[in-house]
Amino acid sequence: MEANTPLFPPWQDVASDLVATAAGRAPADLVVQNARVVLVQTREVMDGWQVAIRHGRFAYVGPDASHCIGPDTQVEDLNGKYLIPGLCDAHMHIESGMLTPAEFARAVIPHGTTSMFTDPHEIANVFGLRGVRLMHDEALMQPVNIWTQMPSCAPSAPGLETTGFEIGPDDVTEAMDWPGIIGLGEMMNFPGVVNGSQQMLAEIAATQAAGKTVGGHYASPDLGPNFHAYAAGGPADDHEGTSENDAIARMRQGMASMIRLGSAWYDIESQITAITERGLDPRNMIICTDDCFAKTLVEDGHMNRAVRHAIECGCDPLIALQMATINTATHFGLERDIGQIAPGRRADMIVTNDLRELPIEVVYARGVRVAQSGTCLVECPHINWPEDTRTSVNLGQQLSGNDFEIRSDKSEVTANVIGVVENQAPTKALTARLPVRNGIVEPTKEESGGIAQIALVERHRGTGGVTNAFVSGFGYGPGMALASTVAHDSHHMIVVGTDRAMMAKAAMRLGDVGGGVTIWKDGAELALVELPIAGLMSDRPATEVAARVTELIDAMVACGCTLNNAYMQHSLLALVVIPELRISDLGLVDVRTFQLTDVIVP
Repeated sequence: MEANTPLFPPWQDVASDLVATAAGRAPADLVVQNARVVLVQTREVMDGWQVAIRHGRFAYVGPDASHCIGPDTQVEDLNGKYLIPGLCDAHMHIESGMLTPAEFARAVIPHGTTSMFTDPHEIANVFGLRGVRLMHDEALMQPVNIWTQMPSCAPSAPGLETTGFEIGPDDVTEAMDWPGIIGLGEMMNFPGVVNGSQQMLAEIAATQAAGKTVGGHYASPDLGPNFHAYAAGGPADDHEGTSENDAIARMRQGMASMIRLGSAWYDIESQITAITERGLDPRNMIICTDDCFAKTLVEDGHMNRAVRHAIECGCDPLIALQMATINTATHFGLERDIGQIAPGRRADMIVTNDLRELPIEVVYARGVRVAQSGTCLVECPHINWPEDTRTSVNLGQQLSGNDFEIRSDKSEVTANVIGVVENQAPTKALTARLPVRNGIVEPTKEESGGIAQIALVERHRGTGGVTNAFVSGFGYGPGMALASTVAHDSHHMIVVGTDRAMMAKAAMRLGDVGGGVTIWKDGAELALVELPIAGLMSDRPATEVAARVTELIDAMVACGCTLNNAYMQHSLLALVVIPELRISDLGLVDVRTFQLTDVIVP
């Protein structure tokens, strides 16, 4: 299978020219000489090899491409540097970068990412199928390859949250005919699959009938019958593993184990030992990022960062590169099109002088030099985002501190508390004794071990609804609040704070600016990241967004938070398909049982 963008011709349209160039009957557009070509297909490094490129594809890969050179052929000498395939991100959400597809592409191209498989289920929760189409259309315009997985679960857990729009089997069937759709996005409703939900199975069936890949999401430590039932339901991969046993279990069931390094998810080290220590076949292990926000992209990198990390964890560099190139391509049925330096494939390639440190010197996409020395050299076109996508925050009322009160007629209560776990997506279900003053439960850093309040403010339909609960782990001091309209996956508004008046001010501020993230302390705003598109993204350059995120993180630290990438943890506190406790517009959710539970223990 080959999925093509409208701007890039399929192999069959240029095959005769590729054959003619390889045979020496027609000149190449570009010949790269004196390279150490990394062949991920055989796990070899070929010293002194050359490649010839025509129409954005490799025509010849071998020891001598001189017969492909004509009077107008561009010739480049790498002087013994490595030439590796462009890196592929097998599972990620562009919206998590706080950027539009165009600006995300501009940010990651200098890091060597030339192919992305993105699930826009964030915008699907806000604008439904129309939002997915907008992301899909802008993705197809980019100078690198961005394929779209049709979101499968909006809402992620029916009955436990309310989204702006819903996705169903008819939407999935329609999207399968779009030119950039590569498969079905992560099937987060794993209880639905396990219990034989006809809607979930219909979405999977529509995807498989189209000959496309079904993405998985099994966020449970249970590897018993439920896990096997999920595997039988059709998902081809899973990225929610956190241990070696998780990775092995998935690969043994014929699923690809996608191990991730995002801004806050550090799951490679604990799973790659299945390859480095247990010696399992690495073909079904794939590196991905899942969620990376703009600051990480600007300062640390993207897939190059993840591959480097895998190598630091003991993985052979050539195997790590396989996990970020050919393994990904094969998984999505694109091994004839991307993922390796071989004839017929898109000429996506990176020049580097070190396979371990992986400095990205030059990046080519479809045979065009698109980045050099950390600078993107090409345009990344934007669509014209409709005006209503910039006015999606509808609070429905003027909020005050009273809306964030949790009341009790006792002098002290036992409360269920969401416990944040550093560098991981799961939370812990905790309990704590909290004081009550004037009928209001009053958690404070000094008196309650770092417990803060958390609220989910409805923002899609203007109902004015506010759900309140408790969270621990951030370490915030008194007088502060952090609000965000990035609230995976329903994307209402999450507000965490130690001062109810500040929580109200933070929420209203986001209503005024149309979405984003704001942090307040003692009556003043410390930082603001404006995300006007769907309350999720900015169409400003990544460097600008990253600068605002840096201010936000600095302000979080000033308020007492020391967690690594704590904002990402904040944004996932409403993700009601990852254990153990989450918050939704309907209440506090125990994801171990997929039921609503009381905030105050009876």
